[in-house]
Amino acid sequence: MAAEDHSDDPFHHVRDANAFHLPGNGEYDIHLPKVDWLPSLQSWLDGGPVMGLQLTKFMVLQVVAAALALLIFAPLAAKLRNGDPVRGRFWNFWETILVFIRDEVVRPTIGDHDAHPHAGDANDHSTNQGHHAEGHYNADHDPLKEANFDLDSAGTSITPGPTAGHPADKYLPLIWSWFIYILFCNLMGALPWMGTPSGNINVTGFLAITVFVTVVGVGIHASGFIGYLKSLVPGMELPSAIKPILLPVIWLIEAMGLFIKHTVLAVRLFANLMAGHVALALLLSFTGAGWAMLDDGTAGLFLGTGITIGSVLGQVFVGLLELFVAFMQAYVFTFLATLFIAGAVHPH
Repeated sequence: MAAEDHSDDPFHHVRDANAFHLPGNGEYDIHLPKVDWLPSLQSWLDGGPVMGLQLTKFMVLQVVAAALALLIFAPLAAKLRNGDPVRGRFWNFWETILVFIRDEVVRPTIGDHDAHPHAGDANDHSTNQGHHAEGHYNADHDPLKEANFDLDSAGTSITPGPTAGHPADKYLPLIWSWFIYILFCNLMGALPWMGTPSGNINVTGFLAITVFVTVVGVGIHASGFIGYLKSLVPGMELPSAIKPILLPVIWLIEAMGLFIKHTVLAVRLFANLMAGHVALALLLSFTGAGWAMLDDGTAGLFLGTGITIGSVLGQVFVGLLELFVAFMQAYVFTFLATLFIAGAVHPH
């Protein structure tokens, strides 16, 4: 795709493309190949051949995000599993994020309603164990300092030793994966000539589908298929005469609400990431306009200088805001996903 092909499209820099567009008139662009031995759903829907998947920029960046997550967290997990102390600001930064998601999002939100002897109810504040409200939590110890991770009995997940065994921890690997993957996809947009895969509705839509499938799956596992369908209707006292009429209507509304919640989950992430990059592009266009005014006499010199400086400072501010939004939106998506899981596991 040459530069002139999208010159009239103000959103071309936030769209997916078949190439990485570098400065120039297109001669330096990195064009991505078509993989003939992989099926292409889009080609089939367009009436073309089934085989022949065209690689796109966002596909490559998503693979890069997954590879970065593996390169960072596989060594970190190995250190924690072996009991080795985690040293260095880089490793401590990522460890702190994981412990924060565990202790401030997953455990308090999902809680423990299974009456396990080793843990209390996350909503039971009578245990006097601090704001975590977990029966096995020792308030005299800092979880950030004692996050000694061990494999659980199944060997499938890594959980901190001092507080291992919390029922909500079985959801941690998936929730951590959502957060880290979305965060890295968000941060890709801060790199020159890259892009933000999470600013594409197809990517966020698929992420929302994974949350939906997880929510329905854990709900059926917790209450059974019929029990989960019944749990969609909130408990209420209805007159016997109208109950057979209202209950199906209420169930239909609640079922539609379940789909809408996950649709909004996808749209929220997509809209926030796309809006930030559009704002950066608009500020960048002001820089070009101000630079062009520098040759228009004294008035143009002063006006163009002011516009250029203001645009550059605005881009710096919005760029820093984008970094904050990258972390915030990953957190919001993860928190809402955890909230939906908690609602399915504990419908009442």
